[in-house]
Amino acid sequence: MDTVNVKINGREYTVSKNATVLEACREASINIPTLCYMKDINAIGACRLCLVEIKGARTLAAACVQPVSDGMEIFTNTPAVQKARKLNLELILSDHDMSCLSCDRNQKCELQKYCKEYGVTDQYHFAGATNKFDYDETTPYLVRDNNKCILCRRCVAVCKHNQGVGVIGANDRGFDTHIGCAFERPLSESPCIGCGQCVVACPTGALKEKDDTAKVWAALQDPTKHVAICAAPSVRATLGECFDMAPGTDVEGKMVAAIKRLGFDGVYNMNLTADLTILEEAHEFLERFTKGGKLPLITSCSPGWVKYCEHYYPDFTDNLSSCKSPQQMFGATYKTYFAEKMGLKPEDIFFVSVIPCTAKKFEVQRDHQNAAGVPDVDVAITTRELAKMIEQAGIEFTNLPDEDFDSPFKIGSGAGAIFGATGGVMEAALRTAAATLGVKLDKLELEDVRGTAGIKKASYKLGDHTVNVAVASGTANAKQLLEAVKAGEKIDFIEIMACPGGCVNGGGQPVQPMSVRNYTDLKAIRAKVLYDADKDLPYRESHKNPEVIALYDEFFGKPGSEKAHHILHTEYVKRGK
Repeated sequence: MDTVNVKINGREYTVSKNATVLEACREASINIPTLCYMKDINAIGACRLCLVEIKGARTLAAACVQPVSDGMEIFTNTPAVQKARKLNLELILSDHDMSCLSCDRNQKCELQKYCKEYGVTDQYHFAGATNKFDYDETTPYLVRDNNKCILCRRCVAVCKHNQGVGVIGANDRGFDTHIGCAFERPLSESPCIGCGQCVVACPTGALKEKDDTAKVWAALQDPTKHVAICAAPSVRATLGECFDMAPGTDVEGKMVAAIKRLGFDGVYNMNLTADLTILEEAHEFLERFTKGGKLPLITSCSPGWVKYCEHYYPDFTDNLSSCKSPQQMFGATYKTYFAEKMGLKPEDIFFVSVIPCTAKKFEVQRDHQNAAGVPDVDVAITTRELAKMIEQAGIEFTNLPDEDFDSPFKIGSGAGAIFGATGGVMEAALRTAAATLGVKLDKLELEDVRGTAGIKKASYKLGDHTVNVAVASGTANAKQLLEAVKAGEKIDFIEIMACPGGCVNGGGQPVQPMSVRNYTDLKAIRAKVLYDADKDLPYRESHKNPEVIALYDEFFGKPGSEKAHHILHTEYVKRGK
């Protein structure tokens, strides 16, 4: 690696000659504040918070876009730098809604943090005109409040670069600049996929999921309702972060204990219906693969990906697996099989899922998601919303003892657990597909489809068959993969997750500041929780889950049966842009 010598605050360092001042200072263990910078996708110098002094320069430089040079002398904490950063924070606040106490991001807001550090207290330091924007609450999953927007454009960057969607951008110029859709359309009239990556990128409270906790509280207080909930695999890998626990902490037992204290009539393990999804999906794949059906088969458990496919690649909707997602399968099974078993009326059941995904709020409202004549799932709440409910109830999460999920839906396999990581669905499906063909895999860990790479490809020999598979996460990568298929690349089975890294990095997951996201591989740290669970669980293949076996014996008959197809499968729409 080619290097240069620089001085930072009087000390000498050797750094990469291609580094920016921000990166060089990071190597020297000096954190420079930023509000707009996102590693690899948004280095634009817009917030002016990363200003530094460079010897010989006539003006302060934005560290995120200033390249280093040999012999450069950098100063990160001079009075001029301190004054400039404070001044820029005051300018940002001069056109910012300061309702911090009622803001969802209170105490987790990056702007608030830096204002505290730099002693910015007077919001009226710069008096004058301010912008007033209406909320955009037109979608079922997201709220945009431009009154709290600081024009950092991080949401624009992830929407364009990570997701390849680009439905938002900077409209107007100068003081009137604001983030919005083309022609000032509401978000609901754009081909937004609902992934929520803009929410976890936002440094303030300008973006948040639509809060459905009031609906859940109301149901819990309604004596006529039987209220049940299931928790997705990745939630137990991330929920602890909402309570200041280290990323990568498995809090399954505490999560269950907390939810039970909220008053639900049943608290269940969505890993079970991840297993159910695998049995249906593996059956569907083998039917197509061995009988000349439409290939490649593409997974359908990520609603953000499904909506992306419907909008941007409608011709591929025929390739989508007809399987409902594990969330929807759980609600459908609960309001049919369990309702019949317990003598409950489907309309008296209020079913909730806690999920890492904002797009699930759209999914619960889709057509063909009402196996019992009522919505399969009534409300989907994010990991953040569950944490909010736990805090509202005064539950001391970190002090809770571990508790188990309720029967009869408490057992999930290791294959179900890894659903939350990119490649996990593919790995789980191949484990069961191989067993169905009578093939014993050398090992259950399929390393070629693991890891956080945006696109992964592999070929597996299953008896007399060679199966070519691919995995993509982040819909920009999905686009690249689908274009390869259109160009003639032979792939039999594809897993796609809308969010980079899969559900562990979903738009409904705990917010982490960009100072963490830029330099910590949260996707890998969170995914490790799921892979560790897989190793330790007594059942590691979906078809060996005894509760799933019982569901088929008592109710569905077999994978792909007429009853299973009616309850567990769905249809799609060719939306176009």
